[in-house]
Amino acid sequence: MNSITMKPILYCLTLIAISTISTAQKRELYQIKTYNLQSEAQLTVTENFLKDAYLPALKKIGIKAVGVFKPKTFAADSIKKIVVVIPFASSKQFLQLDEKLAKDQQYLAVGAPYLKAAHNQAPYVRIESTLLQAFTDHPILTLPKVDSPRASRVYELRSYESATEAIYRRKVDMFNAGGEIKLFDRLQFNAVFYGEVLSGGKMPNLMYLTTFANQQSRDEHWKAFVDSPEWKSLIAMDKYKNTISHIDILFLYPTEYSDY
Repeated sequence: MNSITMKPILYCLTLIAISTISTAQKRELYQIKTYNLQSEAQLTVTENFLKDAYLPALKKIGIKAVGVFKPKTFAADSIKKIVVVIPFASSKQFLQLDEKLAKDQQYLAVGAPYLKAAHNQAPYVRIESTLLQAFTDHPILTLPKVDSPRASRVYELRSYESATEAIYRRKVDMFNAGGEIKLFDRLQFNAVFYGEVLSGGKMPNLMYLTTFANQQSRDEHWKAFVDSPEWKSLIAMDKYKNTISHIDILFLYPTEYSDY
């Protein structure tokens, strides 16, 4: 094959490579930050920081649709939690965040009670952080369509752990090629995101967030899911058996200053 014949082939291969990279770049990243708190004072300082300083600063950078949630069992917990879901368009945007925030004078001034807290008056116990990449079949965060009162809404955050990395890949495939995401869509689970965990404390695992008007709606949706012929067909496939070794489920509701 001569060089003249090769040129069209190389050109086509280049276009395919660029297309592949472009498609990959469209998959968002998500950071889930969980603030662990043990006093009302910590709760007040951290919430004021998130509401008045952090979220406005993120929006100036171009990061929108930030979710801020509390567990449904919030009042009974000895350790209180605030869960923040932050979408990033790229890894570059994620890596440059702290640098950009450090140059935002309004953010630094409004957030001073939190940012400059003394060692013996820390605004939280610890912060847990998990970084995820969106699934190929749900590459962009979707704002849920729920109009019930915020306190009655149920945001269900699930984490599925697998025994090994190879088995984990099969579970991810079950959502994408297997059609589990399509089933959730058909049954109107109002999924906000599905993410492959890139860095976290329970790897290998995936996480996803679905939304319901209230607990009754949540229970009805899951019954329809379990009873569906699509799900029964999926779980009967040998390649998808034993893909989950542990499940964590956290029921949340959105704060008044959450974007959804």
